[in-house]
Amino acid sequence: MKKILHIISSPRGDASLSVQLGNAIIDKLQAAHPGSTVAVHDLTAGVLFPHLEEVHLRSFFTPAESRTAELTAAVRHSEEAIAEILAADILVIDAPVYNFNIPSTLKAWIDHIVRAGITFKYDEHGAHGLINGKQAYIALSSGGIFSEGPLQPLDFVAPYLKHILGFIGITDTTVFRVEGSALTGIKETALEKGISKIRLAAA
Repeated sequence: MKKILHIISSPRGDASLSVQLGNAIIDKLQAAHPGSTVAVHDLTAGVLFPHLEEVHLRSFFTPAESRTAELTAAVRHSEEAIAEILAADILVIDAPVYNFNIPSTLKAWIDHIVRAGITFKYDEHGAHGLINGKQAYIALSSGGIFSEGPLQPLDFVAPYLKHILGFIGITDTTVFRVEGSALTGIKETALEKGISKIRLAAA
């Protein structure tokens, strides 16, 4: 039995290809690990993660016992997001490609979970991630095809997410893609092609 955390960053709900791909990954995981639970965090619904301001940075670098009420409130989103990750065995992160990058909602979440001394540290040997022993799956959707061909040099999302997760210690990361969803002759089968790769993969 696994605890799965599903991070949604598309505002399109069930119509989102990244959400549908993420759900297919979760179906595969639940079939492989009966009794697994899923916690869903939709970054586009409810209270949004704020883009970092000076008060957030101050709160991150102030010991808990020394924080004012303002700093305690400012660090709350970060602490709750990190607690969600720590409680999970597997992360499934939906990532639609917006303008060759991730949505700002997902970037804001990342900025709140990548914290010196909490999720990574530096020592004389360099940087070390502090969140270990977890798996991550990235459900990436894009209108173009970035995994190969002429647009491959613009494939920024998958490498970035794998790097930033690895930076905090989550190095077991698998990427599944729905590609070409804006291309005639490809978009009609893009989702099924992506889901078929999930079915064939080991959980």
